[in-house]
Amino acid sequence: MTLTIRRATLNDLDALAPLFAAYRCFYSQAPDLALARGFLQARLQRGESVVFLAGLDGAPAGFTQLYPMFSSVRAARVWVLNDLFVDSAARQHGVARALLRAAADFARADGAIRLELETTPDNLAAQTLYEDQGWQQYDGTLRYHLPLATTATA
Repeated sequence: MTLTIRRATLNDLDALAPLFAAYRCFYSQAPDLALARGFLQARLQRGESVVFLAGLDGAPAGFTQLYPMFSSVRAARVWVLNDLFVDSAARQHGVARALLRAAADFARADGAIRLELETTPDNLAAQTLYEDQGWQQYDGTLRYHLPLATTATA
C-alpha cells in the first residue's frame, strides 16, 4: 500500500469533508457533511489552520488539523494538534503515525517550540500512539475551560 501525506488546500475539500464529518461523529456530533465542509473551508480560506491529508493508495485515509497559538512566557509559536482522524478502513497502516510526523516536521520548520494536544481519558489507543511517538503528558498541570455559548459542551 502506498501512503502519502501532504498539506491540504481548498482543492481538497471534497476529500477532507467526509473525514472531518466522521471525526465529529466519533465525538458524538450529529452527521453534517455541509457543516464539516463549511468549517474546513473557512479555516483554510482564512489561513486559520494547517491541515495534512493522508492518502492510502490514492484514497483519502485521514487528516490532522493544527491551530496556531503562542506562548507569551517563551515569546514563541506553539501549534495545537486539535484533530487527528484515520478512516476505519485505513487503520493499522501507519497513517496516524505518518500524520503525527508530518505535523511535527511542519511545526519544527515553522520554528515552534512545541506541539500540544488533548485527548479523552478513555481513548487509550490514542494515548498509546502519542506516547509511542514521544509525546509527554504535562506534569502537574490542570486544564480548564470556560463555556461561552449556552449550547457549548466542548
